[in-house]
Amino acid sequence: MKVTTSTAKKYSDSPNHRQVTDMDRVIGQRLRSRRIQQKVSQSELGTSLKPPVSFQQIQKYEKGINRIGSARLVDIARVLETTSDYFLGDLGGPRRRRSQSDEDFAGFMASKDGVAIIEAMLAIEKIDVRRSVIDLARKLGSK
Repeated sequence: MKVTTSTAKKYSDSPNHRQVTDMDRVIGQRLRSRRIQQKVSQSELGTSLKPPVSFQQIQKYEKGINRIGSARLVDIARVLETTSDYFLGDLGGPRRRRSQSDEDFAGFMASKDGVAIIEAMLAIEKIDVRRSVIDLARKLGSK
């Protein structure tokens, strides 16, 4: 079949055509964040699933390029010692467009540095010391 511009247009408007959604990206970011928090590599996660998948497939899940099926999401939650609700939690509410600062924040929290900062802050038991670290970080960030 020869694909013409009008055919391609009809296909892209089709409700069955797969496009990345904000929800796919959020679930992917949560997956990446939890995987890093649990100190599990993409390869380790992929081989722990039933049936196993490649680390490239895990990358696609994390970027929101490929949608994660419900059974696969339950299996991922099992491997990462959480529940599927961790990934889906508040996604059923009214949809709103995320601001750029929301996107930046979620992206940072899903990074190794974001997880490391949270873990380090949780290790500081004294509230006044924790607040001093926050103040220092704010001062360093404003320069």
